[in-house]
Amino acid sequence: MLSPSYLLAVIFISIQGSCGQIVMTQTPDSISVSPGQTITITCTSSADPSPWLAWYEQNTQQPPKLLIYHGSTRQSGIPDRFSGSSSGNEYKLIITRGTEDDEGRYYCQQYNESPLTQ
Repeated sequence: MLSPSYLLAVIFISIQGSCGQIVMTQTPDSISVSPGQTITITCTSSADPSPWLAWYEQNTQQPPKLLIYHGSTRQSGIPDRFSGSSSGNEYKLIITRGTEDDEGRYYCQQYNESPLTQ
């Protein structure tokens, strides 16, 4: 039989772990593009939000544009040059055949747990 103090410790650890905020670390956050270049942006999560991860493009004075959701599903109207992949807690946005229009700021966002984090 488990002791009451052991059960309390397990409950405390479970509650403490569920209250933590997922931290997303991304490199790089903005890109310069040479025509035809392949660009890879990596985002690492402190927890596993899989598959609840989205990639956005943010251009000056424009609202964020959803590119990829669920880690690898392309939003309607987004060219197939944009793709997403994941392995464990690491997520990638890959842009092939880059154009000057692709220059800008990109970010990942997990939406598996509240608060949403970028």
